[in-house]
Amino acid sequence: MSDRSYRFTHAITRKPATSIINGLRAVDTGTPSLALMRQHHADYIAALRSTGAVIVELDAAEAFPDSVFVEDTALCLPEGAVVMRPGAPTRLGEAALMAPHLQALYADVRTISGADSFIEAGDILTTETEVLVGRSARTNGAGIAELAATIAPWGHKVREVFTPPGVLHFKTDCSLLDGETILSTERLDASGCFAGYRVIHTAQGEEACANAIRFNDLVLMPAGFPRTRDKLVAAGYHVREIGNSECAKLDGGMSCLSLRFSPPV
Repeated sequence: MSDRSYRFTHAITRKPATSIINGLRAVDTGTPSLALMRQHHADYIAALRSTGAVIVELDAAEAFPDSVFVEDTALCLPEGAVVMRPGAPTRLGEAALMAPHLQALYADVRTISGADSFIEAGDILTTETEVLVGRSARTNGAGIAELAATIAPWGHKVREVFTPPGVLHFKTDCSLLDGETILSTERLDASGCFAGYRVIHTAQGEEACANAIRFNDLVLMPAGFPRTRDKLVAAGYHVREIGNSECAKLDGGMSCLSLRFSPPV
């Protein structure tokens, strides 16, 4: 089986803006500490770089409080990139801001442009065989249909799934661990969306760590979830824990903080 869904040569990140204290959040659990967030962000970048990947660090975008969460702006595939159309109105400008950086690395960059289409890549899980897209408060049916039509010529098949009520993004509750294995909360797996995959459940009470990332030989997960960490270690994964307390106050996780890809050589 191929491993192109989790082996990457590049990642794009963006420094947290001072305006991030005004970022979107479903529930107010306190104002993030910018200093601590910057330290966690530096640890995250160091972990990605330790795998040998090229890490592109973009400057902070003060006009966009949530811009540290670059993943929502684009879907990066081996054949090309697709600029998203975020469902949060305050984030629409972030996608346009990312486009030139993708164009510097990809010859083929496409854009979701339908007036009725909304889609954020936090709702997209790319596996070796399909692209799963969760319908959510930020991603609608029109956005999913437009994405499917956009990437079909590249040979990618989209399957629409549904994000549990009260969960921001599909990947809030799941992550890809390897070509056949998903880390998922029990509530998401119960929908049957991962039939055919091997599924490792987050430990009871540790659902908040379901958003991890497999990046080359590392699985990056938020610190503070020891029972799930031990499950992953026992399954043979090389786990690196990264502080995420401040991003979590803004509904952010490991995948949100980077675009991970291998552009065509």
